[in-house]
Amino acid sequence: MTGRGVLGEVRWYLREVTGESRWEAYLARCERDGVQPMTRREYERHRSDLREHNPQSRCC
Repeated sequence: MTGRGVLGEVRWYLREVTGESRWEAYLARCERDGVQPMTRREYERHRSDLREHNPQSRCC
């Protein structure tokens, strides 16, 4: 794999881990639907609340 390919893979991984790709997808949906998006802080709080109130596969 070339250096550029490795960097691309690392960048993709970091964007997935940090939630950056989900944030950009949310912004794109809001733009497409003509809806005012939440702030990044509100968005992350909303996601956190959803995870807290609807646990999927957690051990505790």
